[in-house]
Formats: sequence, structure tokens, C-alpha cells
Amino acid sequence: MGVLSKKAMCNSHGQDSSYFLGWQEYEKNPYNEVKNPKGIIQMGLAENQLSFDLLESWLAKNPDAAGFKRDRKPIFRELALFQDYHGLPKFKQALVDFMAEIRGNKVTFDPNHIVLTAGATSANETLMFCLAEQGDAFLLPTPYYPGFDRDLKWRTGVEIVPIQCTSSNRFQITASALEEAYQQAQNKSLRVKGVLVTNPSNPLGTTMTRDELDLLINFIAGKQIHLISDEIYSGTVFSSPAFVSAMEVLKDRNLKNTEVWDRVHIVYSLSKDLGLSGFRVGAIYSNDPIVVAAATKMSSFSLVSSQTQYLLSAMLSDKKFTKEYLSKNHKRLQKRQSKLVSGLEKAGISCLENNAGLFCWVDMRHLLSSNTFEAEMELWKKIVYDVKLNISPGSSCHCTEPGWFRVCFANMSEDTLKLAMQRLKSFVSTISTINTQSHQELKNSRRKARSNWVFRLSFQSFHDREQDER
Repeated sequence: MGVLSKKAMCNSHGQDSSYFLGWQEYEKNPYNEVKNPKGIIQMGLAENQLSFDLLESWLAKNPDAAGFKRDRKPIFRELALFQDYHGLPKFKQALVDFMAEIRGNKVTFDPNHIVLTAGATSANETLMFCLAEQGDAFLLPTPYYPGFDRDLKWRTGVEIVPIQCTSSNRFQITASALEEAYQQAQNKSLRVKGVLVTNPSNPLGTTMTRDELDLLINFIAGKQIHLISDEIYSGTVFSSPAFVSAMEVLKDRNLKNTEVWDRVHIVYSLSKDLGLSGFRVGAIYSNDPIVVAAATKMSSFSLVSSQTQYLLSAMLSDKKFTKEYLSKNHKRLQKRQSKLVSGLEKAGISCLENNAGLFCWVDMRHLLSSNTFEAEMELWKKIVYDVKLNISPGSSCHCTEPGWFRVCFANMSEDTLKLAMQRLKSFVSTISTINTQSHQELKNSRRKARSNWVFRLSFQSFHDREQDER
């Protein structure tokens, strides 16, 4: 009998993914402009550091919130004492109002239907526990966030079945791909309990079309399964087309108070839109009261601190601030994304056109030595160890096509991004030079071989004529 549990000893956490291995290499040799200018630049972490000055400015103007005071009177003791797992009502109201604002107030959210969790990681796992049994399956379109292999599967025992999407239609979900994934699960004797999508997409940085959302709603209605729409990047949409929430589609189709209405669930977080990943603030929104009740009980294991809730309730209740923040943050994201795209183009690299997120889905297929995932890993290792940029290979996102990479742009300064692009351009130039030399050497060897062949042929013809004359 083992001393430790099977869970403690199992290797299904996903920590051995190249996605996490890149982080580990970065942590061993992190770039610093002064202390370590030749270190690895972190481009594998989707953090939003572009608008911290706006948050810090608000904190400076609102010392009561930051100092845990109300009307200039300290409330530290009130916040330090035990709070139940339902969360502070004022914060829940402020959060759902902020979610509605991001969606242009086209939909509203009931604070009684929201469950607070310690980040979106906990929210997604909690929904797995609520909606599925061990051995059940959820369908996920590829490419998808590598952390889902941990978040959805590790402790719950739920299986992921990929919905195979390709670059031929910008990796959009199709009816045939959905059906194929569903049949694949059934062939493995897996009971499909739902579909999980990220909208906007991580790692694509694109918003889902209304046609895709309609397709998903029709699919889950027909199969009588759930839809989880992870919308943690909804506030990062910086250009058209506009973001459309799954809840907006339900409303527009007059599906309120139907079975489908209760089977669509939203995951949200402040980690990306406000850049507060360290605050660990996530949420589940569901129209199903049973799911809300169950998830609320489970949230005992992943509570958001009362101090955090108090501070953010004051911040998000300031409508002038939230409006200004969202507007400026969108402009900064768009500007920074343009810098990345421009830098990639100068290096001869293109990417999928995107309008959201903190990253680009970059096409490096032309840099592969062969159209294989082995070649992708070979290229990735060169970029991490030689170029010293940590980017995420498409294979870690379960992409079906070798040569795609997720590259983040919002977690560094503009100067650091410029340096990263200089490094990449130099690397691509080196590859091009080597390929040109190899091509020239191949041409020379072929020319030499052809000359030898002509010489041998001429010699043979002369020899034959000589024999004939004899």
C-alpha cells in the first residue's frame, strides 16, 4: 500500500506541458533590462500590465478604499472577521454591473445568480464538479488554453474531447467538427455533458461570430447538454467585430426560462480585463438555481478575501472610472498589438488577424524544417534557448497544425517588446541565410552531378563510336 494517495502520485496535472516548461526556463533566466539584459523575455504569460497607472491613480484618489475605511472611519476589524461564502452583496452588484457595461448593457446579470471564486481556474473546475461525473466528457474547440488540461481534468476526472478546428476557416467552429467530436466521445464510451469555449478565444485572440454562437446553442439544445462560455477576455476587445456574449444570444432568441436558458453558464474574472491576476477574483454566472446553490457551497474551498471584495466594490462602483478605464485600456491594447504585428511583419512572420486578448496567434510554419510537431518543438527550443523568448507552441494548445505559436504582448514594456522583435528578426535572418546557403549548395551539387553525368554520357558516346569504327 502506498504512503500517498493516487492523486498525489498521478501525472495528469499537465505540468510537463511545453507551455509550463517555457515558464520554468524563463524563471531560471528572467530578462531584466539592467541586471540580466541577455535573459529570456517572457512572452508566454497572458497578463495585462498596460493600464496599471489608471488603477494606481484611482487608488491614490480613493484612500478610504485602499486603507479599508468607510467615511474615513476604519473598518479593518469588520473585514478581518469571518464572512460567509455568499460574498459581499455590494461587490457582487458592482461586479455584475461591470460585466453588463463590458457587454454594452445589452444584457444584465442578477447578483443572486453569481458565485465568487478564487479566479477563473477555480470557477471552471467548480463547474466541472457541478455538471459532470468522473469519466464524463466536455468538448473543447482547438486550439485551446493549455491550462484546461489541469483545470478541467486533474481533480475532477472529467475528459476533454477536442473539436478539431483548422486555419482553413480561421479556426472557427463548424457543425461537422462538433458532430465528429461528439461521435468520437461516444466511440470511446464517454458521456458528453457539454461544450466549453473561450470567447474571446485564448489563444486565438478572436471573438466568436454570432453564427458560431447560434450553432453552439442549437447543438447543446439538440443534445441536451451544457455550454460553458469562458468570457474572461470580454473586456479586452479592442477592435471590431464587437464582442457578443452567449447570454446576449439567449436573450435575442427569446430563450429565457427554457431548458437551454438553464444550461448556459458564464465564467468571468478580473485577471485579464483589469490585470488583477494576483487578486484571484473569478465568478460563475448561471441561470440554474441548483447550479448556483451547489457552486456556492463548493466555493468554500476558493473564497475571495473580504478585503479584496471591499476594495474592488468601491472601484467598480465608480462608473466614471470604469468607463474611462475600459476606453483607454482598449486603445492601449490595440496600439500594443499593432506594435507586435508590425515587428513580426518586419521579421517576415504573419499572424491570424485578431481583435481581442493579450496575445497573437503567430504563423511560423514557414520556419519549420518539416511539417511535423517534432519540427515545431525543435523550432520552439531554438526560440527559447537561443533567441531567449518564451512563447507557447501550438502543440501545447492542442492545435492540429504544426507551426503556430501564441505570443503575448501586454505583459512587458514597449522597449522590451521592441527588443524581442529585434531578437526574432535576427534569428529569422539567420535561418534564411542558412536556408539560402543550403539551397545554393544543393544547386551546386546538382549542377556538378549534371556535369559529371554529361561528361560520362559524352565519354560513353565517344567510346561507343570508337567501338563501331573498329
